[in-house]
Amino acid sequence: MPGNPYARMDLGPYILLASLEGAITAAVLALTAVGLSLVFGVMRVVNIAHGEFFMLGAVIAWWIAHSFGGHPALGFGVALIAAPLVVGALAVAADMTILKRLNYDPERTIVATIGVLYIIQQMTLMGYGPDARPVEAPFNTRLAIPWFEHGADGWAMIWPWGLGTTSYKLAVIGAAVVLLCGVWLLMSRTRFGLVMRATQADRDMAQAFGIPVERVYALVFGLGAALAALAGVLIVPIQQAHYLMGADPLLLSFIVVIIGGLGSLPGTVLAAVLIGLSDGIISVFFSPTLAKILATLLVGLVLVFRPQGLFGARSE
Repeated sequence: MPGNPYARMDLGPYILLASLEGAITAAVLALTAVGLSLVFGVMRVVNIAHGEFFMLGAVIAWWIAHSFGGHPALGFGVALIAAPLVVGALAVAADMTILKRLNYDPERTIVATIGVLYIIQQMTLMGYGPDARPVEAPFNTRLAIPWFEHGADGWAMIWPWGLGTTSYKLAVIGAAVVLLCGVWLLMSRTRFGLVMRATQADRDMAQAFGIPVERVYALVFGLGAALAALAGVLIVPIQQAHYLMGADPLLLSFIVVIIGGLGSLPGTVLAAVLIGLSDGIISVFFSPTLAKILATLLVGLVLVFRPQGLFGARSE
């Protein structure tokens, strides 16, 4: 008597589903962490307020989406453009009014960005409120995913219940890949990327050659914040906008940047994929808390055995 094929199903489909969820986490995390890595790599500034720029992107996306009528794609499309620009401009202003006056001193800028974190967080709480609020995805078609199983009659394709994703989640992964390729092209194929790399290599020498270092710093700080805000916009139809939602992205971004190597963009992306996929799989089969604990332990091992990170250059 033939049994139910779903009852005989192994763990494969569930691992695939967890990997898909992890890929979404990895995509958004890579965007956020690359912004943090850019800021540290060029400016040598540890931006503790980076997670709040992520949160601001999500909150601004909610505000724009609810200000526009009609199809959800209209408001979301405006938010994709407006939120990174607004947050990037805010970050440039913070750089010019605060970090520049501190001469980008590593210790004092940490304290300053902690202050920026609390200012943004509390102002958002006052203006936005404590509630978590959803944003409707511009498109959200449910897509079933097939699975192949070997039975008495050979290989057969089945459609396990619950094994599926949405078109928007796949679009988030695709958008993150395109944006990361754009950042790589900006860094390696443009004059601004050359100026950033020259400033990163030797600030004093770059200044001697006429490069406006402080302007480069302001633009890099704004670019890093804009990438975080863009990640917030992409994730808010999946999660909900909340004034405290920047804590986890900040923690995971630091974990990714430390593992990948401070200032190393390829290392940051690969570490984001590693942490994102493991976070998705461990969270599905065990708990999100265990995923964070293991990621933190991995950071400890990297700091002990390879302090410069997997792809970072060893300091002389």
